[in-house]
Amino acid sequence: MTVVKTSMRNFFAHKGRMALSAIAVLLSVAFVCGTLVFTDTTNATFDQLFASTSSDVTVKSKEKSASHNGPQSGKIETVPGSRLAELKKVQGVKSVVGEISTETVTVVDKNNDDIGPKSGAPTVATNWDPTELLAVDLTSGHEPRGPTEVMLDADTAKNKHLKIGDELRLIAVPGDFSAKIVGLTTFKVTNPGATIVYTDNETAQRKLLGRSDAYTSFALTAQPGVSNEQLKKNVIASLGDGFKVQTKAEAAEEGKDDVGSFLDIMKYAMLGFAGIAVLVGIFLIVNTFSMLVAQRTREIGLMRAIGSSRRQINRSVLIEALLLGVIGSVLGVLAGVGLAVGLMKVMGSQGLNISTDQLTVKPATPIIGLTIGIVVTLISAYIPARRAGKISPMAALRDAGTPADAKAGRIRGVIGLVLTLAGTAALVAAGNADKATEGSMFLGLGVVLTLIGFIVIGPLLAGLVVRVLAAVILRIFGPVGRLAERNALRNPRRTGATGAALMIGLALVACLSVVGSSMVASASDELDKSVGADFIIQSDRGQPITEEVVRAAHAAKGLDHVTDVKNLNDTKITTSDGKTSTDNLVAADPKFADDLRTPVVDGTLSDAYGRDAISVGEGFAKDHKVKVGDTLTVAFAGGKPAKLKVAAITSDDTSLNKGAKYVNITTAERYIPADKMPVNAMMLAAAKDGQEKAAYASLQAQLDRYPQVEVRDQTDYKKMMKDQIGQLLNLVYGLLALAIIVAVLGVVNTLALSVVERTREIGLMRAIGLSRRQLRRMIRLESVVIALFGALLGLGLGMGWGATAQKLLALEGLKTLEIPWPTIITVFIGSAVVGLVAALLPAFRAGRMNVLNAIATE
Repeated sequence: MTVVKTSMRNFFAHKGRMALSAIAVLLSVAFVCGTLVFTDTTNATFDQLFASTSSDVTVKSKEKSASHNGPQSGKIETVPGSRLAELKKVQGVKSVVGEISTETVTVVDKNNDDIGPKSGAPTVATNWDPTELLAVDLTSGHEPRGPTEVMLDADTAKNKHLKIGDELRLIAVPGDFSAKIVGLTTFKVTNPGATIVYTDNETAQRKLLGRSDAYTSFALTAQPGVSNEQLKKNVIASLGDGFKVQTKAEAAEEGKDDVGSFLDIMKYAMLGFAGIAVLVGIFLIVNTFSMLVAQRTREIGLMRAIGSSRRQINRSVLIEALLLGVIGSVLGVLAGVGLAVGLMKVMGSQGLNISTDQLTVKPATPIIGLTIGIVVTLISAYIPARRAGKISPMAALRDAGTPADAKAGRIRGVIGLVLTLAGTAALVAAGNADKATEGSMFLGLGVVLTLIGFIVIGPLLAGLVVRVLAAVILRIFGPVGRLAERNALRNPRRTGATGAALMIGLALVACLSVVGSSMVASASDELDKSVGADFIIQSDRGQPITEEVVRAAHAAKGLDHVTDVKNLNDTKITTSDGKTSTDNLVAADPKFADDLRTPVVDGTLSDAYGRDAISVGEGFAKDHKVKVGDTLTVAFAGGKPAKLKVAAITSDDTSLNKGAKYVNITTAERYIPADKMPVNAMMLAAAKDGQEKAAYASLQAQLDRYPQVEVRDQTDYKKMMKDQIGQLLNLVYGLLALAIIVAVLGVVNTLALSVVERTREIGLMRAIGLSRRQLRRMIRLESVVIALFGALLGLGLGMGWGATAQKLLALEGLKTLEIPWPTIITVFIGSAVVGLVAALLPAFRAGRMNVLNAIATE
């Protein structure tokens, strides 16, 4: 009981010194709990949505629809309308409704602006039928009654400032049509952000499907007393095995799986960043308790002298850590719920509406948060606690502070050096690997070992790096600079741990910066080398390129040619050895050989666009022992099998369409019926000599009516790639900012405790003439050099990781290594600013010390 009282007294006596460590625990736990609450709430929202919109039994085509097959197809798989009457006669059926739903549609307002969500959620066009009332209420206006009327969901109407009477244009694969808004619907559950447009049944069939005798699915309602499972069996018995038949539970589960896979990726990515913050927080807590133990050396020695055992001293420190962990974790769990709500608000501003009414806090979430916070804090405090237990009673006769263990320091240095060398060897092996899969394993091992090695060897590196930084930066400040250098070198273990906390976050920033810049530079170089076309036409939102777009592009002036490119998915290829594989083919006009200059290892690529000819990739040729002149049996999806002669083998030494197989569009058209032929996946165009600007302007004018596609020249395309990678990196940097904030708290805490530790020394320096201004400058310079020490280690380590990762990317065709020096230099300078900011409060407190009281401090 005495140990507990002592621990409580010490904890609350030094609560100010514990505060920053508690904030680190709070932030780490909040990020974990916030992630879990956000993803659980999102899952619950989608679960409720899918459960409310699913019928008792649903009947669909077994084929993949365009919404699952991407923009390559543009064709919507349907079920014959004639089956409607047949289903009504199935035993146990109360009612059957034919449903039409497609995501291959773009909806624009009177200003030709796409009203679809920017969040990645779909735009859905569907027919209005009784099943829609399961999910929405008609809250304004009336249902659509003809081809010139549509309804819109109220959320989209509000966000896009639309009202009843406004005109919309729907751009679908069969063609465009205009209609006025005559009604608004409101979701009974949260609409996660999709735009929903409703038409009447006949309009949906003719304008969305392009056929009047088909539906995308049938929704069946069971009679009272008939289970969904029994109704499903009855339907299968009636229709046979040619359809996909699902119960309400199965359809809802399929929807949850589609969304859940994306949410799981997001959840685990965010938890990964939370883990980095937890790792950084460990250094902060270790430093805090190490310094507190060192400052209480005489006190602990006196306790040992009056009879306290090592176990009691050890337990006393761990109880303080337990209090810290409990307080920080409890506050972190509460902050995590607030973080989740804030994240929902941010996502809502981007179009993904997750209502806080559905806020889901599972019992496991606070348990996980509390466990992580408390366990991490106890583990972090264990080494300082053991060190406290080893303090002898004779320490009561010495000044505060424990003598360094030179032997332990040497052992630590050897272990750190071995780990660093082993990690370096793994990185070298990764850089020299022949296969990316093999190299990635070495890369992961190298990253882990070098990171641990640098952490362990940190105190040894601190002595070397700080001296170099001091010679360059601190010496110009005269005696104050030399004092700051000696303070940073006084306890290399502490300086190493503080710098290592900052090192982790900056190493990841540097690594990702190198990888991102190298990807952009490599893609740009590949574009310059391989793409002969002047313009690229494609949809950024995955929408199909409709026939109207194709005709408009071909009608542009100043063009030498326009190349249509189609993706033929799920094609079965049988080689001479009798083996069959499912692959994707690229069907294009012969000019595609000039538009995309793919390197060839055998044969002539232009011959692959001849009648009944094909090209294959180098890897495929090696795996299946295929050579030029061989004949392949190609079974096109939805078409007839064909015998195609291999005319060329393309090199895998490229990042554009690596391993692609090419055929002429006319070859594909001979074996695939017109209603099964995919729409264009993209288009390429080349201008006539000297007419590049005029052709670009003409293309943009021709396609201005179709906002679902973008026209880019090569400069635009490079900028798009750079922007996309930049947005991804900015998101990652934002998540890494949490770890860097925790590291900055570590610098603040180290300086604050260091000032307390050196109270008497500071008083003596002030007594012999050191001014308050000089004292504050000394502490700021010490902070800057510690921050720059961490930055140098982190940036150096990260650039090494990034350069190795680029070697692996080179195996995939991304061969250019580019170090983003502006980013690296900015981060380095920013670290110095971070050091200055971190020192403001400790320096201010040191400057306010009373000289006599400081000298009198024991």
